[in-house]
Amino acid sequence: MRVPYDFDQDESCQACRRRTDGFFCRLSSAAMKDFDAAKSSIGYPKGTVLFLEKQEPRGVFLLCAGEVKLSISSSEGKTLILRIAKPGELLGLMPTLTGTPCEVTAEALYPCQVAFVRRDDFLRFVAKHSEAYRNVVKELSSSYQAACEQLRTLGLTSSANEKLARLLLDWSAQGTETKQGTEIKFPLTHEEIAAFIGTTRETVTRTLSEFKDRHLVAQRGATLRIPNRGALESYVSA
Repeated sequence: MRVPYDFDQDESCQACRRRTDGFFCRLSSAAMKDFDAAKSSIGYPKGTVLFLEKQEPRGVFLLCAGEVKLSISSSEGKTLILRIAKPGELLGLMPTLTGTPCEVTAEALYPCQVAFVRRDDFLRFVAKHSEAYRNVVKELSSSYQAACEQLRTLGLTSSANEKLARLLLDWSAQGTETKQGTEIKFPLTHEEIAAFIGTTRETVTRTLSEFKDRHLVAQRGATLRIPNRGALESYVSA
């Protein structure tokens, strides 16, 4: 069955052709059957906000396709982008478990498909399936490690060159290898990249231009190519 934004809707998670190593994709057939009974599959256009920072939790969102930007904001209106969620990730987990307000804002960078499970249904699901509980611990641990890495980049990295190099190298870990180098989709504007590494849009534009002049990166439209990862890694402190 076809859902909006040209996604293919599978009847069950067990039959899904996009299964990854994500949270629910690793569960047993019995657990997936119960998850299927509890979930609602939803397609969202680019720019849709799945949930807002400080909003009361409605439930969890399993990202099946697309990418989602996770960010936090200050009372002065400054925004810091924490990371880009990929397919297979479970969003809204901590507030759903604790009943506390959402700690981040989740916004679709591209058209997305998610499997949504209401909070009460998810808590019953986790209580029934011990394997799901173990995966909850893994997901929380992964989120903690990602937060520590972001703090390391922002707090312990001195130069904008190094911060941007770290970000591009991190993205390239999931890029496509070609004869010309590693290619990655460039999902953020210069202003958004600045919010990702804690600097200004002008600094990002200037640093990217420097990287291009040094042939560390090349860009064509929304695709960025890193010809030599080793050369870019020279900007990253040991």
